Amino acid sequence: MSRKPKKGYYVKGHFVAEGSELDLELRAEQTGGEPSRTELKKESTELQKVGEALLTLRSDLFQRLDLPESLRTALDELKRISNFEGRRRQLQYVGKLMRQLEPQTLQAIRDALEEQRSGSAQQTLALHAAEKWRDDLIANDDALQSWLQAHPGTDVQQLRALIRQARKDGAPTQDEVSKGQAPRRGRAYREIFQIVRDALEDEEEEGHG
Repeated sequence: MSRKPKKGYYVKGHFVAEGSELDLELRAEQTGGEPSRTELKKESTELQKVGEALLTLRSDLFQRLDLPESLRTALDELKRISNFEGRRRQLQYVGKLMRQLEPQTLQAIRDALEEQRSGSAQQTLALHAAEKWRDDLIANDDALQSWLQAHPGTDVQQLRALIRQARKDGAPTQDEVSKGQAPRRGRAYREIFQIVRDALEDEEEEGHG
């Protein structure tokens, strides 16, 4: 079976395939560097997504942005529309307004969205760290010594008492073992987590201070 010939053209004896880097470069030269229709459509779609993401932005970050009133109104309208087709049209309108923004305003929007994303990621990591410490403290006596070295201000007696209680609460009964049930989680289990999380948050604030 013969291979289908590539679409393209010749320039100074060299074959240039359509869609290749050289083809794009030559087209850009011919149009004086103006973006193609495909590039414009791609940019429009990307800006629509950024506009839609603005709906999820925290209030304090949103208020910090210097957005024109027309875009704020269009975003408020987009929030209210639930109809699929109506929402699609409104999103296109938001994208159109986004294309009219100054480059520095667009960058400020992207920075605000990134700030929210990275903040959420840090909170998730902090949560996982607190959960790991809690589980280690309940499972292993050595973990308590490691914790006290890192956080000497901890109320040792309170933490020891909570660990003992959490172990007692979590010990499975014969019935639970036979049924394959997960161990129970009592008040002590939750309080250890709270102590650990508060200490880690204080440590984080001191690090930024």
